[in-house]
Amino acid sequence: MAVRFRLLGTVEAELDGRPVDIGHARQQCVLISLLIDANRSVSADQLVDRVWGDRQLPDQPRNALQTYVSLLRRAFTGTDEVRISRQPGGYLLSVDPEKVDLHRFRQLVAAARGTDELDRGTDLLDEALSLFGGRTFGNLDTPWLAAVRTTVDSERHAARLELNDLRLRRGEHADLLAPLAALADEQPFDERLAGQLIVALHRSGRQADALAHYDRLRDRLADELGTDVSPSLRRVHQQLQLHATADEDPPADPARPVAPRQLPAPPRLFVGRTAELTQLDKVLDAQAAPGGTVLISAIGGAGGIGKTWLALHWAHLRVDRFPDGQLYVNLHGFDPSDEPLPPAVALRGFLDALGVDPVAVPVDLEAQAALYRSLVADRRLLVVLDNARDAAQAVPLLPGSASCTVLVTSRSRLTGLVAGHGAYPLSLDVLSEHEARDLLARHLGHDRVDAEPVAASELVARCAGLPLALGIVAARAAARPDFALAVLAEELRAAADRLDALATDDLTANVRAVLSWSHDALSPTAASTFGMLGLAPGPDISLPAAAALIAATPSAARLVLRELENAHLVAQHVPGRYRMHDLVRLYATEQAEQAEQAPTDALRRLTDFYLHTAFAGQQILFPHHAPIELDPAAPGGHPLRLADEPTALAWFSNEHPILLATQLLAEEQRWDRTTWQLASTLDTFLRRRGHVADHLLSWQRGLAAADRLGRPAERLLARRFLGTAYARVGRHADAQAQLAEALALAETAGNETSLAHTLRALAPVCGQRGDHRAAVDHATRALAVYQRLGDREWESDTLNLMGWYSAHFGAYDQARTHCTAALELARRHGLRSCAANALDSLGFVAHRTADHRGSLANYQQALAIWRVTGDSYEEADTLDRLAGCHLALGQPRQARECWRSALELYENQHRVTDADRVRLSLLDGETRE
Repeated sequence: MAVRFRLLGTVEAELDGRPVDIGHARQQCVLISLLIDANRSVSADQLVDRVWGDRQLPDQPRNALQTYVSLLRRAFTGTDEVRISRQPGGYLLSVDPEKVDLHRFRQLVAAARGTDELDRGTDLLDEALSLFGGRTFGNLDTPWLAAVRTTVDSERHAARLELNDLRLRRGEHADLLAPLAALADEQPFDERLAGQLIVALHRSGRQADALAHYDRLRDRLADELGTDVSPSLRRVHQQLQLHATADEDPPADPARPVAPRQLPAPPRLFVGRTAELTQLDKVLDAQAAPGGTVLISAIGGAGGIGKTWLALHWAHLRVDRFPDGQLYVNLHGFDPSDEPLPPAVALRGFLDALGVDPVAVPVDLEAQAALYRSLVADRRLLVVLDNARDAAQAVPLLPGSASCTVLVTSRSRLTGLVAGHGAYPLSLDVLSEHEARDLLARHLGHDRVDAEPVAASELVARCAGLPLALGIVAARAAARPDFALAVLAEELRAAADRLDALATDDLTANVRAVLSWSHDALSPTAASTFGMLGLAPGPDISLPAAAALIAATPSAARLVLRELENAHLVAQHVPGRYRMHDLVRLYATEQAEQAEQAPTDALRRLTDFYLHTAFAGQQILFPHHAPIELDPAAPGGHPLRLADEPTALAWFSNEHPILLATQLLAEEQRWDRTTWQLASTLDTFLRRRGHVADHLLSWQRGLAAADRLGRPAERLLARRFLGTAYARVGRHADAQAQLAEALALAETAGNETSLAHTLRALAPVCGQRGDHRAAVDHATRALAVYQRLGDREWESDTLNLMGWYSAHFGAYDQARTHCTAALELARRHGLRSCAANALDSLGFVAHRTADHRGSLANYQQALAIWRVTGDSYEEADTLDRLAGCHLALGQPRQARECWRSALELYENQHRVTDADRVRLSLLDGETRE
């Protein structure tokens, strides 16, 4: 049955031309969310944010989501053209993009941009624009839908402009006059559109009207935006004045690949900075010249002076110059409560945004930086490094391609970037009195400011030209529209007098006065929450965590946070997550520390919230993980109930930087039991996602805490896991030392389970160092214990290890016996991964003993399991070995196919050494032929 989806107008679906009931507004929002990311997994958290946004969530949003998905599946029963499947972390809607009008629109526009045929390009754009049947998504509205609608409207407008260019080239200027004039009324500042109208007027013999339209636009830009017309429009004007034909058309943008779009929203109100914006434009234009180098504009200035606002405002103004994407990271260089973000963490975020599989990320920082530079080479990409501590923090994040542009903001001068990397330094001063007054008026309205000029001037003076302070003052004034500005100025004057003793030459003193004034206007609950948020670990906080911090329900916490939002003291930068400007956080920390009683209970509640929720997630991800016993959570903490594996993975992904910061807080507070337990509850997630550096750091803290506790069981567990963490980063000597100590502790304690796990962990460490006989010895000892304990999964895994390492020193009969026993045990107990590992090992043994047909059969069975379980890492290795088997059987064509498939996987996983080896194998095969 043929399916069709319409999003570019009223949201509709059809099967064989008949409408499908896609439910009410919420259910339609779920469908839209899945269709926009068709054939890509969308996490449950993303869906919840998209469907409900900042509105009141149902009691069980994931249950409601699951209901909507079930109803949608039922609506499309009977067709194979659309499927909604559950994926790790979320849902995936599979459909031919041609069946979705939005994707069809984008395909047609891309095809038009890719053709040199004038008539074909015109026809393609005509067809693309004909797909719009009204307002995108109809009358559905959520914050996410509004943002997507804005993007689609921009794409529609760009396609319309490109079609205008093509039609002008075909001589259709007379037909275009009326629609161009109407569109220019709707988009009065669109200079490309203005240029098209001017050209159409000129070609229609209306020279005076064309020049008049240019003059009106130039005057309007100057009066309302304080800018001049663009160089391209000035060239059109010059051609008109010279009576030229003005038939040169702006080039169409090429089809754009999928690109990261990480820029935060631009500042809603922005004034001044004309000279700085112009200078950034000049440097960018100079970069486009032949031989230009990567642009690094280091924007410096005091905290709260508007560095980030300037960077984001300019970035959004010039976003069309970066079609391959925009990367953004806040480096927290001057955060009062957190360490600066390590470059490796920032790089990891960039690599994730660029689509790198977590398992393919190198451990070494230099290797990560090299991979990043390779991925962005020759791409027109913008990289914004916000709030850098120093040049050393920024340098590993610099791309090496002259096509990329970098903006770095910092309170430091970053002389290392200027001297060593040719950065252009751009220093910011405070806003002028006129600019500051204009910003205040934009917040409050010109009438209110003009009605009390003296009071407005005092408010502006008290803020000392700092945009941060002005925003806070304006929020306070907007919250009390019934108060005269003179009353508010008097309150601020009193607050400043109280803080005179703290005044310094630093502009933050002015912010302190403004914050004190704003803080005193808060309700007692909001004021208390404000101080506690200043002490909370991590760069931001979720709504449930904030609720735990203040011992409130999520709905009550939301109301308190909304009060702080309205006062501009916190920002909800993504739905359900809140953060503070670092100067605001510094003041909040001061307030908390000056309180009569430090909020230890609040931090204990918050820490228990993270620990107990992480423990629940760990139990879902790996129920066989070493068990730990938690103390009851502090009253009021309300840990989350994570429903399933995708939910747990999504929660860990969002919270893992905060969890590491919480572990550091616990270490500083000497909550040693919590410190090592957080290491344990983070273990599976950090290993599975390849966060090897964080994994190592977590267990280093965990071991130090366990040693302080002095309890043998905790010390044993921490040493075993720290040894495994060392092995994963290639520090085999350290791994061996920790595991040897763990083994001694296990033997002394007589703990058989710990003894077996430690011996099992020692086996691959020895194997990686080339001591295969020692690996078998350790695995053999572990096996005896697992068999006594009746642990079948670990027994099968360890039997296979024994067989694998036996084969590596030529004991093939012994290897075959062990691997066959592992396979039988795995099949008997339904252990698929264990079975695949055993089959792969049996294939290796058979190949080494010249039983190539037996090897072929085993490898093919292992390969089938890897593909079912989606383990592409192991799949690549099995394909590589299978190729050698085909070659031994005299089947070079099949060998090449396997190697090509393995090579593709290795390249996707950035396993450089393996990929190079397979390329050589392919080259050798071609040479022999």
